[in-house]
Amino acid sequence: MRKNYILDTNVLLHDPGAISSFDDNDVIIPIQVVEEIDHFKKEMSERGRNARQVSQILDGCRREGQLAEGVPLASGGRLRVLVHGNAPAVAGIGLDGTVDNAILALALHLRQHEAERPLVLVTKDTNLRIKADAMGLTAEDFETGRVRIEELDPGEPVIEVEGDFLARLRAEGSAPLPVPSLGINQYLLLNTAGRNQSVLARVNADGDRIEALRPPPASVWGIVPRNLEQHFALDALLDDRLELVTLMGKAGTGKTVLALAAGLERVANAGHYHRLLICRPIFPVGKDMGYLPGGLEAKLAPWVQPVNDNLMLLLERSGVKDPAAELERLMRSVVSIEPLTYIRGRSIPNQFMIVDEAQNLTPLEVKTIITRVGEGTKIVLTGDSYQIDNPYVDAASNGFNYVVHKFRGQPLAAHVVLRRGERSELAELAANLL
Repeated sequence: MRKNYILDTNVLLHDPGAISSFDDNDVIIPIQVVEEIDHFKKEMSERGRNARQVSQILDGCRREGQLAEGVPLASGGRLRVLVHGNAPAVAGIGLDGTVDNAILALALHLRQHEAERPLVLVTKDTNLRIKADAMGLTAEDFETGRVRIEELDPGEPVIEVEGDFLARLRAEGSAPLPVPSLGINQYLLLNTAGRNQSVLARVNADGDRIEALRPPPASVWGIVPRNLEQHFALDALLDDRLELVTLMGKAGTGKTVLALAAGLERVANAGHYHRLLICRPIFPVGKDMGYLPGGLEAKLAPWVQPVNDNLMLLLERSGVKDPAAELERLMRSVVSIEPLTYIRGRSIPNQFMIVDEAQNLTPLEVKTIITRVGEGTKIVLTGDSYQIDNPYVDAASNGFNYVVHKFRGQPLAAHVVLRRGERSELAELAANLL
């Protein structure tokens, strides 16, 4: 049975393509939503771009017929833009004339006059879903593009094998899959019974064999892996065949410092890439202090400081006599720290690119960033989906989860989950308790 889906403004601003996401059902956009879209389209932001795209889509649909009567969609459904001014429908129960309540009034009107069709209100606004439920209306979140964190964990990496299998792997460097259903570029620890022998390995790009990992370097800019996942992460970061690496983990697991150490190694020491490019989305933690004074460099200083702290740590651990002077030299020659604000339209070839705090990006922003990557560039995304400062995404709808999910099984991509905190005993305890 065909259904009526009423879309809230926030759904369209989140994904302009939502109009075509409801198969052969009717998609209904209240006129008040169009009015809100008109206000947002003036913004020079991703939200503004989405609003303008929605307007263009609706204008294109208008050429197919009268929006009030309904026009066909490529999905097989029908789009309607409806005007309804039945304020008493909600005023009688004590609700004012806000846009949300106008949407509820339209939903109540359609439920009464098109009772033969099930009706669903689709909104990302929690309070609107609560009010709809109180009125007996069916309300849902827009789930398309949501990827839950538990879906991204490759699971326990330890597999027990026979001693002969392990000996063959060591001698030949590769072996058939020890168990089925292993993912491409999945990292493993192979143990014999009693764990008296072990080998670190990774499923190959074809997904039909496992390969023993290369012996890790003694240290990378003073960084030595402290646990199994850090070994895996460093292998992925130093392997130039892997053009996209995603590191997921809670605070203190070493995501950023490992990425920076590997980047410096491949840029400054090996010379495989021309430059180390470090990008971070600009979102404050807690209440924003407002506009910062000074030029671009001064404005970016608070967001650049965490990167500088990690670079200083690497320089100190690698035994540099004057870390501050060496950091200044690196910043002039091979290291660049830039905001993501101005990345649209760029092409970035032959660079080791790190996108830190990627959990604060939307799926569209992640797509914009990765499609800037040029020939010979490796891109690393680090993030913790439990630490989100962007009010427009959550633990399931952020761009970091989205890219990990979409690139699963791709030969040029690897994903590593870091579970154990190594910053300090206090930081690890805080991450687990608070």
